[in-house]
Amino acid sequence: MSASRIIQIDPVTRIEGHAKISIHLDGAGRVETARFHVTEYRGFEKFCEGRPFTEMAAITARICGICPVSHLLTAAHTGDKILAVAIPPAAEKLRRLMNLAQITQSHALSFFHLSSPDFLLGWNSDPLRRNIFGLIAANPELARSGIRLRQFGQGVIEALGGRKIHAAWAVPGGVRTPLTLENRDAIRAGLPEAFRVVEQGLNVFKQLLDHQLQEELTVFGHFPSLFMGLVGHGDRWEHTNGVSCQGLRVMNSDGQILADAVQEDDYADFLAEAVQPWSYLKFPYYRPLGPEAGGYRVGPLARLNLCERIGTERADRELQDMRQRGGRVVKASFLYHLARLIEILACLEQMEVLLDDPEICSSHVRARAEVNCLEAVGVSEAPRGTLFHHYRVDRNGLIQKVNLIIATGQNNGAMNRTITQIAQHYLTPAETQATWLDEALLNRIEAGIRCYDPCLSCSTHAAGFMPLQVRLFSNSGELLEERARA
Repeated sequence: MSASRIIQIDPVTRIEGHAKISIHLDGAGRVETARFHVTEYRGFEKFCEGRPFTEMAAITARICGICPVSHLLTAAHTGDKILAVAIPPAAEKLRRLMNLAQITQSHALSFFHLSSPDFLLGWNSDPLRRNIFGLIAANPELARSGIRLRQFGQGVIEALGGRKIHAAWAVPGGVRTPLTLENRDAIRAGLPEAFRVVEQGLNVFKQLLDHQLQEELTVFGHFPSLFMGLVGHGDRWEHTNGVSCQGLRVMNSDGQILADAVQEDDYADFLAEAVQPWSYLKFPYYRPLGPEAGGYRVGPLARLNLCERIGTERADRELQDMRQRGGRVVKASFLYHLARLIEILACLEQMEVLLDDPEICSSHVRARAEVNCLEAVGVSEAPRGTLFHHYRVDRNGLIQKVNLIIATGQNNGAMNRTITQIAQHYLTPAETQATWLDEALLNRIEAGIRCYDPCLSCSTHAAGFMPLQVRLFSNSGELLEERARA
């Protein structure tokens, strides 16, 4: 029997942040397990201590340039609870509008820029062109449409907050500035093209699912798990914890609801976090079932599984189509990509409704108060899933303790299961080392991570870029082979 081996993919490409993958082989050359290592750490929770809670929206928004809005809105909501105020109705609607824009721009980036090169250019295509620039060369209309869709979402964020990234706009008690009539009309004017682009993306991806991507549905993270997220009144799709939200729901893959209408203040009673020595990313789980059985998924697929309907015509039609493909509770993580497109469609439809609301341009957008509560938990749905902010303050409103539970961390167990499933399916005992490190195989394993669109700066607060390196080691630590991507 030969010695055990480890294959490393370091770092994983086309994701936000730093990570690597190691594939552990047994003595017979079969895949035993695969691990997703998050290798960078900055620790925002600790250096927030001592700051006024009123600064938390601006500080935590700078955790990440991809999803600053998610932290901005969740921090502001947590601040509302420290003040113990009900924010003005116009402020709640404007926050909802910004979150819809954030989901739109982030999902557009994930699907069109980061993942579609795999589908449209092929798993085995040259990695130097398997990116947005290669996609522009191969399918310029689709690539440019995806860029414009993201620009639309960022434009809405800018119209509300004054800038596309790190807009210091949502504050405890509401928002700083109202929406002008001019900006409302500009957002309306951009909706028709945005609808056209997302419907184009849906048509292209569904055709690929029907003809080219059948195997991926059963191999890229297809397994039973729990799902968690916010649900609106009437079992509708929800993305913020406002007046339309009934709370958090936990459901298993058979459709059984394990917990419902759970409030964020009680999160510590039903969520726990495990740690592993090989990653800075924690492993949250549903506490009543323990670390193994309590693993769950969050994000667009979870949100669509948890709701009965979205509540808008076109998105509900696409939701029913997805359930025809994957069942009432979709277990295939590869369909996260389809779920993102459906959520973009839902966001655009809900934007239409909000922009027609006569209260959307009201000038009353902020309630003011002093510190009335010393501890608060806020929750919202970021593009990648449920986001918790937990603050403890003193009487002067200075932060004493912070805990952030990030969507990517909550998907950590599922990501590890996904890459293990992919590696076990495609990486079989081979006679030559070259076969182990086949380009298409390595890209498929990376693509298993990209299903979840992880944001590692949010999870462990990393930044930067490195080329991909793949190393094959013997059980004794001897380097057997090395490959690198520029």
